[in-house]
Amino acid sequence: MNNPFDNAINQLEKALEYVKLTPEQSERLKYPEKIITVNFPVEMDNGQKKLFHGYRVQYSSKRGPYKGGIRFHHQVDMNEMKALAFWMAVKCAVADIPMGGGKGGVEVDPKKLSDKELEKLSRAYVAAIANEIGPEIDVPAPDVNTTSQIMNWMVDEFMRIRSRNQKIGNSEKSRLMATFTGKPLTNGGSEGRTAATGRGGFYVLEALLEKIKPNMKEGRKLTVAIQGFGNVGYYIAKFLYDAGFSIAALSDSRGAIVVNKIGQDSLNPEEVFKCKKEKGSLAGCYCVGSVCDLKLGRNITNTEILELPVDILVPAALENQLNEKNAPRIKANIILEMANGPTTPAADEIFFKKNITVIPDVLANSGGVTVSYFEWKQNLENQKWSEKKVNSLLKDKMTKASLDIFEIARVKQTDLRTAAFITAVRRLTSAS
Repeated sequence: MNNPFDNAINQLEKALEYVKLTPEQSERLKYPEKIITVNFPVEMDNGQKKLFHGYRVQYSSKRGPYKGGIRFHHQVDMNEMKALAFWMAVKCAVADIPMGGGKGGVEVDPKKLSDKELEKLSRAYVAAIANEIGPEIDVPAPDVNTTSQIMNWMVDEFMRIRSRNQKIGNSEKSRLMATFTGKPLTNGGSEGRTAATGRGGFYVLEALLEKIKPNMKEGRKLTVAIQGFGNVGYYIAKFLYDAGFSIAALSDSRGAIVVNKIGQDSLNPEEVFKCKKEKGSLAGCYCVGSVCDLKLGRNITNTEILELPVDILVPAALENQLNEKNAPRIKANIILEMANGPTTPAADEIFFKKNITVIPDVLANSGGVTVSYFEWKQNLENQKWSEKKVNSLLKDKMTKASLDIFEIARVKQTDLRTAAFITAVRRLTSAS
């Protein structure tokens, strides 16, 4: 099994070949600044107290506060946490956001908790790490099994702790709200956040398509297969479909569906989403246009979807989906990484030799953290931006980052991932 942190360091070391750093600078990039572990009790519904283990990884505060998700999951893999915190630092640097990387959470199966227990756990975790977070220190956000409601409880608890020794006015309240992003719109959240990761990925592809494959369209619709149909997979599918791309295949955790005639038929993501909501899974949701008909497609597996003869493959699910075993069988010309770490370093090498362009996760899915940054900024300045303004600023950021990275890849004669890491290394080490 691939160790995600080893993969992250492998990607970093490849970029370090192109950037002159001191040994100390190189070494510092390979380690988090802090790994915080906390143990705290929570009173359960039966009156008994249970001890929970929490953690927070903080990676590079040179450009600004740490930034990254909080997850509630029964299994904590610290190598994965370190990798995700590292990638977040890289992602923020690539998008030119003045923030570092963070990742954390609690070892718990939230499905086994009542709503009351979940709230108590959320508040207790914040109380345990309260001295390690803040608008200028570390800005957490939702992640696996955490929601805007959980962010609500957390920000409320953080405010309660901060107001013990001081009276908080409106401007200070707004500033403290910036400690958490991914909040509900009614409580300091930002317009445009829900669709931000998918929308950002669409803007990145739009900016790079003419550059990387100038003759690809040739007057026809480009075909797309998307692995993963959660928030990110759905929105990237919707934006691509609305822009005239042909959605040949979609998948969720239970399996995948593909149209019978790739290049002729296209799944309609909105109709498929409605069908999935009714049925509980994608199986049988062959919705082309406004018609959902079993004759229009067939079921395939989550591994088969990766190997379809399409123009663009979008992994939007799990890590390590593209590896040295299946990379030789990938037929897409472009891979748009909407998941974190879907391609192993060995697969990257194969794709580079096959002239398959990989648009890396640290660029492709950075729309989410970019709009989280906008939320943080709005809170700090006690402002509320329109969705139109948020989307316009997001497009500007994603387009500039994409073109900058393409230019570095062209000059250095390397792949886009290495170019993105070169950009990040330069910014993470030159920041004062």
